[in-house]
Amino acid sequence: MNPPANDLSDMQIDTTLTSPQGSAAAQRALDYYLKPAISEDVAEPRFFDVNRNVNGEEALVHALDLLRCAAATAYESASHLQGANRDLAFSAVHMIDMAKAMVDRSLEKYENGRGEKVNREERKEFSYRAGENV
Repeated sequence: MNPPANDLSDMQIDTTLTSPQGSAAAQRALDYYLKPAISEDVAEPRFFDVNRNVNGEEALVHALDLLRCAAATAYESASHLQGANRDLAFSAVHMIDMAKAMVDRSLEKYENGRGEKVNREERKEFSYRAGENV
């Protein structure tokens, strides 16, 4: 059996590492492994969007109103059910009530101009005004 012939002496090998051949591929490989991923801001089409002029307090008040409506709907639906479906609907009511409590707590940090906490009547009036902006 004959050993394989070593034909390397016939090939031109560039040992200076300045060869343009393969540099694009090397650059792509380096870019892939070394550059951080850049995420593009993709504007997803939305069915519903919030007015950009709505401030945090208005958004929380409106969210509280939406949760109140959701709780009323879930409670009314649960009252006409029986068994496991009724339990499931009432658990949804409970989760909505917990979310309302969290929104209420978030609203406590907003104060009116007199330095007092905003009470529920002012929230209700404010909620009516916030609905005009959404």
